[in-house]
Amino acid sequence: MLDPPDAGGAGGCGGGGDGGDDCAAEDDTDVAIASDFGDLIPPAEVCAGQCVPKEPLGWSEPALLWIGSPDGVPSCPPNAPIVGYEGYADFAAPAPHQCPACACDPPEATCEVPMAWRAYASFPCGGPEAPATSFAAPDGWDGTCTSVNAVETGRTCGGVPCVQSLAIQAPRVVSAGCAPRVTEAPENPDEPATEGSFAIVARACTGNASPPCADPGMTCTPAPPIGDAAPPEGFLTCIHHEGEQDCPATYPDRHVFHTGVEDTRGCAPCGCTEPTGATCSVLASAFSDEGCSQLVAAQVITADAPDCGTVATGTALGSKSVSVVSLEPGKCEASGGEAVGSVAPTSAATFCCQRTSSVPA
Repeated sequence: MLDPPDAGGAGGCGGGGDGGDDCAAEDDTDVAIASDFGDLIPPAEVCAGQCVPKEPLGWSEPALLWIGSPDGVPSCPPNAPIVGYEGYADFAAPAPHQCPACACDPPEATCEVPMAWRAYASFPCGGPEAPATSFAAPDGWDGTCTSVNAVETGRTCGGVPCVQSLAIQAPRVVSAGCAPRVTEAPENPDEPATEGSFAIVARACTGNASPPCADPGMTCTPAPPIGDAAPPEGFLTCIHHEGEQDCPATYPDRHVFHTGVEDTRGCAPCGCTEPTGATCSVLASAFSDEGCSQLVAAQVITADAPDCGTVATGTALGSKSVSVVSLEPGKCEASGGEAVGSVAPTSAATFCCQRTSSVPA
């Protein structure tokens, strides 16, 4: 009969004799196997670029930004090959717009003859409670002889002769205004006006630098090579926001760029003020007959100065006529012709960058 194996005796693990060495060998084998499997587990992923503070809410993810003169714009680096933004700064405004000089033609004017004529039963004209008798001209009268509203000889008003003095309305200058004109045009009116220029160009480059950083408050962005904490030469690490914004403390260096210009330049249109200094004078004549042949009174009357003159008491006012003696149409002052509007950058964007001594601000 075979004796059963002694679990605690010779040849068993934990027992005496050579069995202890065998157990030790088995333990070593187990550790070696575990180590082999450990080599198959991938190491923790590491940011292949640089870990920088995450952007605040509303801002773009960090990108690489180059700032410099227009003749030195580089290509985006291989680890951030996508051009995400191009803008401009330091705008130099162009010369003012060239505009013509304006002037005004003389106004088109006529002298409007007096329409209101009145005889008064007193002198001077229009004395206290003095009755007035109309000797008015017809509507649209041009000053030629007319007998409309004639006053016969001896007409009385309140027991006294109606005709003792004669008041005649002043003539009036009627102007159609002045026509503006150009007296001096620009030398090259058809030559396109320059729109100004920018002295600074900005180019933002983006790429994929994942996986994320170990610190949840940081984000991974491109930077060469692995382990180098600086962006490519000449580039800054920046975040971006449309419009003009203040920068957060984590990205304190502020730069504002624009993507274009708006040109509202032009010339104010030529215009003319209302005429000033216009005047005219007329010879107004009254006659006792209806055919303007028997003169009763005649007077030169100037614009804005009505006339009152004496006539023979009780005489007839049978007709009248008016002729223009002089007409000064006045003049207008020219306006317009000055440059208006401006050229200004548009579509502002703010880039806020980390401070670095290797790249100029």
